[in-house]
Amino acid sequence: MQKITTKSAPAAIGPYSQAVKVNGVLFTSGQIGIVPEGGFIVAGGVRAETRQVLTNLNAVLAAADMDFSNVVKTTVFMVDIDDFERVNEVYAEFFGESLPARSAVAVKALPKGALVEIELVAIDSHK
Repeated sequence: MQKITTKSAPAAIGPYSQAVKVNGVLFTSGQIGIVPEGGFIVAGGVRAETRQVLTNLNAVLAAADMDFSNVVKTTVFMVDIDDFERVNEVYAEFFGESLPARSAVAVKALPKGALVEIELVAIDSHK
């Protein structure tokens, strides 16, 4: 098991890794909209948070020599299911034609008062 860490994404806020890679499969921890340089949730609502979350995940993917085309599964957690369309708009900007399997669920609360959290699984196509 290889731990994946990058300073271009927020450090873990608990006893876990940003991601781990096992046999060419990358499992990320959930990312929230924290700006890595400041440690605060980005302002601007759910669209801004979703953009920051996916930017953070992109950095973790890059640290594992991958990108969004390697992603096979995502899980999206939202505190308000009414944000579904707004999250989808930003999500589509990052994934384009690469459409991994996905689950999207509403939750009561997320760490640090975040509105959205996303985790993903990616496959190293060179493995």
